[in-house]
Amino acid sequence: MFEENEGGALNPVLQLCPVCGEMLTVTELHCRSCDTTIHGHFQFGRLAQLNADHLQFVETFLQSEGKIKAVEARLGISYPTVRARLRDVITAMGFTPEPDAPEEPDSASEADRRRILEDLASGNISSDEAIALLRGS
Repeated sequence: MFEENEGGALNPVLQLCPVCGEMLTVTELHCRSCDTTIHGHFQFGRLAQLNADHLQFVETFLQSEGKIKAVEARLGISYPTVRARLRDVITAMGFTPEPDAPEEPDSASEADRRRILEDLASGNISSDEAIALLRGS
């Protein structure tokens, strides 16, 4: 959340009390155009709960249209790091991340995979057969 200062630049809105560290509450909203002021107790949205690093990650994630490989490339980080940061953001927003899906066990060794792919490339097996062999079916 940002507030415009006199020079027109945007400053981050404080979310934590600088004295005690508790969450601040917005109690006044003001319209510069018509000079209307509204008093009450308002809360920030979930995105306001994110720190600067989280917000930067969310912006990159959105610019990448949620494609993890694109996020990896933009940030120069690995897939597990992207997933960890995404889980951090989800948690910071007050949600519970979904448990990771169990990974399928590697049923074919690296040597077997190479042999299967060579057989596929040479036309000895079909793509369906190669997929079944790689999955261990």
